[in-house]
Amino acid sequence: MNCHRFCKPSINSSDNYYGNNDFKFTQQGVTIVKPIVFGNVARFFGKKREEDGHTHQWTVYVKPYLNEDMSGYVKKVHFKLHESYNNPNRIVTKAPFELTETGWGEFEIAIKIYFHDPNERHVTMYHILKLFHHTTTDVRVTKHHLVSEFYDEIIFHDPTALMVHLLNATKVFGPGIGKHETNFEEKKEKSLKAIVDAKEKIRKEVTEYKEKLTLAKETIAKFKEKIAQQSKSGAGSI
Repeated sequence: MNCHRFCKPSINSSDNYYGNNDFKFTQQGVTIVKPIVFGNVARFFGKKREEDGHTHQWTVYVKPYLNEDMSGYVKKVHFKLHESYNNPNRIVTKAPFELTETGWGEFEIAIKIYFHDPNERHVTMYHILKLFHHTTTDVRVTKHHLVSEFYDEIIFHDPTALMVHLLNATKVFGPGIGKHETNFEEKKEKSLKAIVDAKEKIRKEVTEYKEKLTLAKETIAKFKEKIAQQSKSGAGSI
């Protein structure tokens, strides 16, 4: 990227960075992808808590997949909890973008990510808070807690010049992937292998059905030929 338009003074500069009209124009044809991880971890108390009946402590979160600081472009994250909680609308305005609570039940949490650029629409995702191990769901149990987390991507299409600057100026803590409870690269390889295996299975089944169809067509053709011969033989004997 050429440093002729985006390389402006830092956000903390005395200049009115956000008010600069040059940064409000969208960059047509530009697409920037930011991979993220969201989910929750939960720890069982060992027994039901007497004062409120809660059984678990849990933390729901959104964090960058790569080893970087997403607070450079994320302004705040809104976690919408179950209505039974006091103040179910929780706002986190600095990294790490996570929320810790206690409870006894599972429910859906709406997660809204807001950006420093007011022209960029917020992103909404949903996560089912997991406290218990279900064999049919994507949940892992470690020695100390239960984990339910997922990989996703925020895709910025035609962002403003300001947003491009914020995304490209993200502070990097180190090379590669950040620390996560789930090995997503291994999970990706397993998923790709499962897809390849499924395609191969389908290919073999299609080949098998084609062979059966060819055999059926040949059998029908033989029957038709035999019927035609019998018809001719019967017509000649009249």
